[in-house]
Amino acid sequence: MTGLKDPSIRRSLALFRAFLHEQDDPEACYSLLARDAADQVEAYDGPLAGRTVVDVGGGSGHFTEEFRRRGAEAYLFEPDVRELGEKPPDGSVIADGYLLPLYDGVADVTFSSNVLEHVADPQTFLSELARVTRPGGLIYVSFTNWLSPWGGHEWAPWHYLGAERARARHRRRTGKDAKHTLGENLFAVHIGPTLRQVRARDDVTVVTARSRYWPFLTEAVVKVPGIRELATWNLLLILRRCPP
Repeated sequence: MTGLKDPSIRRSLALFRAFLHEQDDPEACYSLLARDAADQVEAYDGPLAGRTVVDVGGGSGHFTEEFRRRGAEAYLFEPDVRELGEKPPDGSVIADGYLLPLYDGVADVTFSSNVLEHVADPQTFLSELARVTRPGGLIYVSFTNWLSPWGGHEWAPWHYLGAERARARHRRRTGKDAKHTLGENLFAVHIGPTLRQVRARDDVTVVTARSRYWPFLTEAVVKVPGIRELATWNLLLILRRCPP
């Protein structure tokens, strides 16, 4: 466990400091983020021990490994082999989040951290997460919305001036092309439309919609149109799978 109260200024500062070193110390950054995310799952759904967890798009497997450390039967499904790193968790599967090689309702918890902004069709992606989650099971989905200060990822905050200008600046500054291209592997996902679409679904109910990292009033900031698109930073949706 992180030992950091959620929400709290101390926790937010710890995460922010870790993000600043994502490039030069990714192990420390993602290990802290994984512990924090597992704490959040347990806060909403109880201990992970003995549960089946499906981690969709979990990259190098930090989240999967943390779930396993807490006693879960956790499995990583990642579409990009390059994201797995040199030592992915045992049993990792290369699979598209639109079509997971799993039976219906096999997961107690389906987990997706910062993936939704990288898929062209978020609603189909959410449908697949719901399909593999048992009725009453928990679905954890977080994403960085486009108008967040981090919406442009490695070329943020210059994305506010336009994606192409931001990418060109990144190229001039670093001497190499940016990892993400708007409309190819990064998409402009907004909080308001996403909330309306999720609340209209009949396969899930919304337990909470909150800022993942904000230090206070985490649900209140998400309720204010306009402001939420800037201030939320990263939207966390905790969903429950409805009976079929």
